[in-house]
Amino acid sequence: MPFARFGIAFTWLWQGLVPAFGVLELVFAAVTLCFWRWRLFFLLNVLAMLGALIAVALRSPSYLVAAFNPVTLNVGMVLLSIIGYISAADLPSASRCLRSAPKKAL
Repeated sequence: MPFARFGIAFTWLWQGLVPAFGVLELVFAAVTLCFWRWRLFFLLNVLAMLGALIAVALRSPSYLVAAFNPVTLNVGMVLLSIIGYISAADLPSASRCLRSAPKKAL
C-alpha cells in the first residue's frame, strides 16, 4: 500500500510542478500523504481520474492518441488507487486492535 500511495502522490506532485493546473494537483499530492489512513481517498482519486479523462476526451480528443497520453496516466492512477484501496483494508490499526486477550476454548 505505501508504494501505491507514494506512486499517486508522486504523479500528482509531478503533474502539479510541471505541466498543468499546478496548485490543485499539488494539493492532491499533499492530501495523499497527509491523510495516510483515510482509505476513501483512493475512491475519490478514482473519481477524479475518470472525471479528468472524460473532460479531456470531450474537450481535446486529439490528446488521447499522443505518446504518454491522458489514458495511460489516468488508467495507471486508477489502478494504483484500486490496489491502495484493497490493500488498505488489511493494514493494522490501533483502532482495530484487541483490547483484551482472546478467550481460550475449553
